[in-house]
Amino acid sequence: MKRFNITVNGVTYDVAVEETGAVAPASAPAAPAPAAAPAPAAEPAKTSLPAEGTKVGAPMPGSIVDVCVAVGDQVKVGDKLIVLESMKMENDIVSALDGTVTGIGVAKGDMVNAGDTLVVIG
Repeated sequence: MKRFNITVNGVTYDVAVEETGAVAPASAPAAPAPAAAPAPAAEPAKTSLPAEGTKVGAPMPGSIVDVCVAVGDQVKVGDKLIVLESMKMENDIVSALDGTVTGIGVAKGDMVNAGDTLVVIG
């Protein structure tokens, strides 16, 4: 028997562990293969950013939670473009002008810094 002191949330416990000496069987049956996961829904693709157009930048560093537009989408003032998580809060990045999305510089899960270009609107 082996004894250990284990501390959990500041409380110390004296634990005794018994060695059984049991040996695992030499050939354990293989686990069944997991079922194939369904294909994820198509997400807007990150594109090369055009030089022309109005760049929408990240106002703060954070993580991209959702890309709400695709290249070619028509947007109006106030339309949600990106959802950016920063300091455990989700922030909607909205369009400041009417136009067409001509480039997307991020994808879901990307980390961005303040000022990084998220979307270009032409």
